[in-house]
Amino acid sequence: MEWNTDWGLRGRMVLTMFLLFALYLVFVAVLVQTNSAVFLPLMGVFVLAQLFFSDKLALYSMGASTVTEQEYPEVHRMVERLSQQADLPKPEIAVADSRVPNAFATGRSQDSATVCVTTGLLRTLDSDELSGVLAHELAHVKNRDVMVMTIASFLSTVAFMIVRMGFWFGGGGQDRQGGSVLVAILASLVVWVISFFLIRALSRYREYAADRGAALITGQPSSLASALMKIDGRMDNVPREDLREQSEMNAFFIVPLKSDLIGKLFSTHPSTDNRIDRLRDLERELER
Repeated sequence: MEWNTDWGLRGRMVLTMFLLFALYLVFVAVLVQTNSAVFLPLMGVFVLAQLFFSDKLALYSMGASTVTEQEYPEVHRMVERLSQQADLPKPEIAVADSRVPNAFATGRSQDSATVCVTTGLLRTLDSDELSGVLAHELAHVKNRDVMVMTIASFLSTVAFMIVRMGFWFGGGGQDRQGGSVLVAILASLVVWVISFFLIRALSRYREYAADRGAALITGQPSSLASALMKIDGRMDNVPREDLREQSEMNAFFIVPLKSDLIGKLFSTHPSTDNRIDRLRDLERELER
């Protein structure tokens, strides 16, 4: 099937990126005025390191390792077929020995991507459902989501670090300098709070886009919807220590780990129910 664009969703993502860009322009101007722009190159190096090494860090934190076609032939065949349908180079395949049924994709480009699944996911889903989940991760690769989210969060990271290291600025303690430091810290706090919510909104839109991309790759939105229901339902049976160990990977997972009401409000993902409703709408659209 053709990779059609959801212009409503694309428009919301563009608007969110525009608001982030405008916010960051104001932030950079404040940093320049308060002589705090020295942090930008330092944090730029940090973000570049994150972009180039995030894939290795993500796999390491999950205890995942790349696997050969001889070890997991069915997964390799499935990813190869889906990659051809999505017009992508075949990514590396990694498997994490975990009871948490989940999957994620990482890598800064389409040529350096890795798709990781857990053994819990492989035990939970049937072939069609697994195909839907893998297609979702390939849609993230096709949309270059790791790079987009890293770039989007660059100055938010700078703002957060300035707030944390705020009292390093004082130096000589003169009133004028102290006032500049206070302005920089307050501006950083405001920018970090606003960008936190904008980046969460952007992340949710990209999950919807990846769901839609998966449905178009496989032609079976219902398979991904069924997989999401199974994964979400199985979370209640996963031991709490397993959930705690992998909570830092929530932003990567196809379905985030269970959290309380406040956690859901700040989640990087839309609710599973909303995603399933959209997939069912897309199923009816494809049938027509």
